[in-house]
Amino acid sequence: MAAIRIAVVGMGKIARDQHLPSIAGNADFEFVASVSPRDPGVEGVANFKSLESLLADGPAIDAIALCTPPQVRYELASMALAKQVHVFLEKPPGATLAEVDALETQAAETGTTLFAGWHSRFAAGVAPAKAWLAERKIERVSIVWREDVRVWHPGQAWIWEPGGLGVFDPGINALSIATEILPQPFFLTAATLSTPANRAAPIAADLTFRSASGTPISMDLDWRQTGPQSWDITVETDAGTLSLAKGGAVLTLPNGTVHNDDEEYPGLYTRFASLIRGGRSEVDTTPFTLVADAFLRGTRNSVEAFDD
Repeated sequence: MAAIRIAVVGMGKIARDQHLPSIAGNADFEFVASVSPRDPGVEGVANFKSLESLLADGPAIDAIALCTPPQVRYELASMALAKQVHVFLEKPPGATLAEVDALETQAAETGTTLFAGWHSRFAAGVAPAKAWLAERKIERVSIVWREDVRVWHPGQAWIWEPGGLGVFDPGINALSIATEILPQPFFLTAATLSTPANRAAPIAADLTFRSASGTPISMDLDWRQTGPQSWDITVETDAGTLSLAKGGAVLTLPNGTVHNDDEEYPGLYTRFASLIRGGRSEVDTTPFTLVADAFLRGTRNSVEAFDD
């Protein structure tokens, strides 16, 4: 079967650190072009200043991976889908839920694949955690996602702007795992969002959720953590406590079973290829909905100004 010719749009840190190596390691894909108005691209591969110029004058492509900030993603994805080019959306899948809904409709109308890629769901511990929890009574869930924004997003102004999500940019990863592994849906009951005086998006958030059966779920997000970083989910059950650490890579069960690996982005590209070959889309907006609910319902606290 012919390789899927793919272009990467937006050649920032996530594209270079994760997307390019995963594409190179997957025989289903051939990396044929990049799009970046400022970055020179990759040696030996054509780079274009815009997606429009790639589609008009570049090599033939079958798919794109959109690694741009979410605020500009809709127009780019829609342009590609109109040309029957399959689209991989980095997380979060857009700036608004309505944008993503419109793209899903367009993909169905054009017979193309739209894939909202929640990379944390492909962490090594997530699938076995989901299987183990499916047969347990959940009593309490704690999510602690604390990291240093200066380390992970240096100089990235877009994350502080409307649509950039602030601390929910990493926090949505935790929600993508929780909505995958917990047997019941859950919803927001309260939220406090702490926003620096000189920013438009929160730097920290405390949230409470509950499941349909009343299970309490707490979530602690903070971008001001220095030293060791915390990406942890703890689930107390009637059969003991399950813990997921390092963003889902390390799973510890009551019997001591541990899963530890880092195969998130290779897994994403395996799924993307499968969806394209099967003529299907996969667009789960549940984590994004929970974030939108936090912005809608949350109490806003102003905190001291923050500079990179």
